[in-house]
Amino acid sequence: MIVLGIDPGTIRTGWGVVRRAGPRLQYVAAGTIDAGKDSELPARLHEIYEALRAVIAEHAPTALAVEDIFHARFAASALKLGHARGVALLVGAQAGLPIAAYPPALVKRSVAGRGQADKAQVARIVGAILGLRDLPEVDATDALAIAITHAQALLSQQVQRAAATPRVRPG
Repeated sequence: MIVLGIDPGTIRTGWGVVRRAGPRLQYVAAGTIDAGKDSELPARLHEIYEALRAVIAEHAPTALAVEDIFHARFAASALKLGHARGVALLVGAQAGLPIAAYPPALVKRSVAGRGQADKAQVARIVGAILGLRDLPEVDATDALAIAITHAQALLSQQVQRAAATPRVRPG
């Protein structure tokens, strides 16, 4: 299983790809799409769209996970974030990927053990989980945390299904 995690933003969108090999997670790639703050919103969204299409084409993920919209204090900020998130959902749907969304506090709790962990703590733990010496930029590290959260959720679902499957023993 290969999971693409996306941390959407209209200026900077982080992406990270992890591969599950049995119980272990392996780092595949990560990066940041810098759409530029001086461009108009439609041009930035197009840049994000094209870059995410290229990431999917290169890494062939089998699932996509995106950060859910948090309750922002400023409605305009949440709306702009929603535009970038919509682009990520569109690209994933066009690629036929199953898509999951996770709230930021759940991602932090899943990776760092507490929902109020700061970005630096999440980044250090992501690095430890994936065995990275050098951490990618913060948006890419956040995207890797989202991918890790989804990969762990999928493994948990597989374990629950296996535990619920009745075993027939030969008589």
